[in-house]
Amino acid sequence: MTFEIVRNDITKMKVDVIVNAANSSLQMGGGVCGAIFSAAGADLLQDECDRIGHCEPGQAVMSGGYALPAKNIIHTVGPIWHGGNHGEAKILEDCYLNSMDLAHKHGHKSIAFPLISSGLYGYPKDEALQVAIASIGSYLLQHDLHVILVVYDQSSFVLSEKLFTSVEKYIDDHYIEEHPDRRRNNEMYSLHDSSEDLIFINTLENRNIFPSSTKPKRKLEDLINALDETFSQQLLRLIDEKGMHDVETYKKANVDRKLFSKIRSDKDYKPSKSTAIAFAIALELNLDETLDLMARAGYTLSRASKSDVIIEFFLANGFYNIFEINEVLFKYAQPLLGA
Repeated sequence: MTFEIVRNDITKMKVDVIVNAANSSLQMGGGVCGAIFSAAGADLLQDECDRIGHCEPGQAVMSGGYALPAKNIIHTVGPIWHGGNHGEAKILEDCYLNSMDLAHKHGHKSIAFPLISSGLYGYPKDEALQVAIASIGSYLLQHDLHVILVVYDQSSFVLSEKLFTSVEKYIDDHYIEEHPDRRRNNEMYSLHDSSEDLIFINTLENRNIFPSSTKPKRKLEDLINALDETFSQQLLRLIDEKGMHDVETYKKANVDRKLFSKIRSDKDYKPSKSTAIAFAIALELNLDETLDLMARAGYTLSRASKSDVIIEFFLANGFYNIFEINEVLFKYAQPLLGA
């Protein structure tokens, strides 16, 4: 199962269960809560919530979906923001984990979340987003569930200021459409330690994202030995060489098990570009290795593509959390990685 971010109205999501950012008394409120009650049928939903009675912050309870496209509603109570030093992050993490656990225990295969506590409860949107991405990502490495984070509008989706500034600068410096007068081509290359790159790397190290070093390039012998491999053959070889298991690989790539089975069973299978890149990230390949794996499927990275520049930006600095990479891609309205 996979994780995706979409811009939509959560009450219209056709999933097994949607999550309501509820209050402890499970009464119809404002914001997302009010919208869900209204769409489901406020009287019937309130009657059931009254029977349930109460929900503690960080916990989750389930009701029927009534008039919603979703079968059920999971109600979870997020933390009210009091400055960040009163256990808010742990409570918010519990909201996501307990909601996914409850859905999983009831046999649901898909769940849609709003960005919990980021509205009326005042949790800073950039920090709420980081907790959501980290909680969902860690859960999916151990469980099969299709998780969707639903964002109602662009203003609801905020990257941390430092990350946003760094990405903006990198795109401005490397995206060919922004600088038609510069001598750019579609070939990719590793970053050099210019002052602007060091500033960028240091900024992300402060967020505990990037390691302090990148991976070495491949040896010529490795290139020669792999000349005739297809994408599937090279992917499977790399999985073995890195001592990884199939399940670990496709989960870290945000790729569905069925798609991975097709790739494994057909040596000539051609994946989408986003899937090819996703596997490179799962395998923690450097830029050079990524380009080689992509070439087996007929793709490359281009400085004329904003999404490719963003991906280069992360790979060149050795960052391989696909869920957080997708967070940035979504912010820039680019296709997400995985399948």
